[in-house]
Amino acid sequence: MGDETTTGSSTSGEQRAARKTRVGEVISSRMNKTIVVQTITRVPHAKFGKIVKQRKRFYAHDEENKAKAGDTVRIMETRPLSKLKRWRLVEVMGR
Repeated sequence: MGDETTTGSSTSGEQRAARKTRVGEVISSRMNKTIVVQTITRVPHAKFGKIVKQRKRFYAHDEENKAKAGDTVRIMETRPLSKLKRWRLVEVMGR
């Protein structure tokens, strides 16, 4: 009728926030289309100030099963793909 609404991309300048990316090492690629990536972050200890390493594991989607254990990869945040997977493989940086 006479009432038209716009759907899809908005023209008012709204943009999606940049997605988080991480660089880490693949520690497991045994699952089909899934890799486990470990990242190491160096942060000061809350009380003593000494620099300590924090390790965090991310489950990432690898559509083509490109990454193997030991590879350095870049992953990007995405929508939930399964119970644990919230990341996807962007590129394999090195072997």
